[in-house]
Amino acid sequence: MSPPLRFALSVTDVLFLIYWAFAALDALGVIHIPADWLYANAHDPRVVAWNSSFLPLDLAFSATGLAAIRCAQRKDGLWRPRALISLLLTMVAGGMAVGYWALLREFDPAWFLPNLALLIWPMFFIGGLVRAMATG
Repeated sequence: MSPPLRFALSVTDVLFLIYWAFAALDALGVIHIPADWLYANAHDPRVVAWNSSFLPLDLAFSATGLAAIRCAQRKDGLWRPRALISLLLTMVAGGMAVGYWALLREFDPAWFLPNLALLIWPMFFIGGLVRAMATG
């Protein structure tokens, strides 16, 4: 695994686990996240449901990304398919969020740009992974 891919997966996956930990702590009332740090209508039940629907997807890409890093460290060839799955799931999550914010015409850079990055950065690695897997 290249250092840039390892870095990108590590940062993205760990940050998402931290995001969901803070979201859970806020939902449980253990901490309070200021409203101006949140996305538009963050406490509207429909928006809460929309955001919560990302939990399984985000946990899946984080788990497969971290598993890919672990496999690569052990020189296990399974790192490539796991990384590919993680990258594709990351793009799906980013694309769904970008689509949502675009449909609402809400282009708050604090939420729109990170999700746009989730859609775009995996594209830089997918071609190389697929070529490596196709050639053995």
